Amino acid sequence: MAPSRWIRPEVYPLFASVGVAVGICVMQLVRNISTNPEVRVTKQNRIAGVLDNFAEGEKYAEHGLRKFVRNKTPQIMPSINGFFSDPKY
Repeated sequence: MAPSRWIRPEVYPLFASVGVAVGICVMQLVRNISTNPEVRVTKQNRIAGVLDNFAEGEKYAEHGLRKFVRNKTPQIMPSINGFFSDPKY
């Protein structure tokens, strides 16, 4: 069996989309294990038990992307949507 039988140019977009999905999953896992205040990896941190550190939890929940999109409209192309939906045009 030659490798060209399984790896054809038609499947490159599939490899790319699966690669992007796996990358997003890995990024989220690394973010959770490194910065989530509820995840404790080392033994010293696990001994501490449940901490009521609300500032650390707020910092984790209000990350930069959430702050950036907070006051934006939830539309991909607002000008085109407005053109086709608003009667004033």
